[in-house]
Amino acid sequence: MNKKPKIYLIDVTNRDGVQTSRICLSKLQKTMLNLYLNEMGIFQSEFGFPITRHETNYLNANLELAETGELSRIRLGGWLRATREDVKTAYKLVPKLKHLNLSISTSDQMIMHKFKGKLDHVSVIKEMAEAVKEAKDHGVEGLGVNAEDASRTRLEYLIEFAVAAKEAGADRIRYCDTLGFDSPFSIYERIKKLAETVQLPIEVHCHNDLGLVVANSVCGAMAANDAGCDAYINTCVNGMGERAGNADLVSCILAIQYGSMVKDRYALDENVKLKHAWKICTYASYAFGIPIPINQPGLGANAFAHESGIHADGALKDRRNYELYDYEELGRGEPEIIETGRKITVGEYSGIKGFRNVYDKLEVPFGDEGQATQILELVRYANVHNQKPLVDDELKFIARNPEIARKIFTMNP
Repeated sequence: MNKKPKIYLIDVTNRDGVQTSRICLSKLQKTMLNLYLNEMGIFQSEFGFPITRHETNYLNANLELAETGELSRIRLGGWLRATREDVKTAYKLVPKLKHLNLSISTSDQMIMHKFKGKLDHVSVIKEMAEAVKEAKDHGVEGLGVNAEDASRTRLEYLIEFAVAAKEAGADRIRYCDTLGFDSPFSIYERIKKLAETVQLPIEVHCHNDLGLVVANSVCGAMAANDAGCDAYINTCVNGMGERAGNADLVSCILAIQYGSMVKDRYALDENVKLKHAWKICTYASYAFGIPIPINQPGLGANAFAHESGIHADGALKDRRNYELYDYEELGRGEPEIIETGRKITVGEYSGIKGFRNVYDKLEVPFGDEGQATQILELVRYANVHNQKPLVDDELKFIARNPEIARKIFTMNP
């Protein structure tokens, strides 16, 4: 008897999220997000671009963290164009890559007006299949093939493309609603037909240009499950992403766990721990320099606020009158400590005494003054690297992994 299909989460903050115009993350901040996603039980992090040279040290360092157990469960996946040359270059620069997604455009619009005659419908499939086989020859363990602009692709051609990807050795098909064109109804119908025909797990990658990104992502996952296939929703922390953003990580979890006709019929990956939501989302807000909206589901300042007399009275009598879930479930129940008076911070010009004071408060011991001095030097680099004060978890990470931290801070132009 076949197991019941599930919905898994592949977070793409460190790939699509950082492509958001006008913002960026340092390599240390990307590493911290991988660590937080790992704690949260997320299946995979699309952690970067293996052929982008300034990513090389960061990518290899994070794969080292996977080997040491610091990133113990989460898979780290790279994103590439679906070409043999990109695959070859990726494995020269990042030889320990185990997971990849290979992407190519499939819609008539893109083939005719983006490729401009360089590729046609036949050569798109041929190029993709060759790239898949190249990745398999390099020992890739988990391989997704992305159909960019799948929502505007003729369904017959999309199925032909997906069948060819499966025959070449792909493990999943990523259905990309690149322009946020789908509605919940269209994406359900299209993915149901695609999954039923191809019988491969489906990744659902949606954008928010029409404000439908979470609904589309969940409906697409439901369709894949209804066709008997596992689904993988692509998310970004706080809904970051190009233009109007990608599917918000926490909103997708809440929709699956609490949505009508979803929560009792579809199974979310049991490793997901919503309790870590507050921690990762507040860190991402700080790292990106973008406040969490006041009305953000689950996490906004007003998500559990009641001012109307009728609402406040009802919530006080029984919180279920006006709340579907509890704020404690998102890890936001702990009291916030407001420090007053003197505070010592560590920056790029810090001295050893102030530095030791900060780490003593974090209960991080040092064997001797030499070790403390080495970590101080790395912390100074980290402040230059981030261009903002480090949070406690970043300071602890550097103390635990000084050599890996050194690689993350290093780029070779």
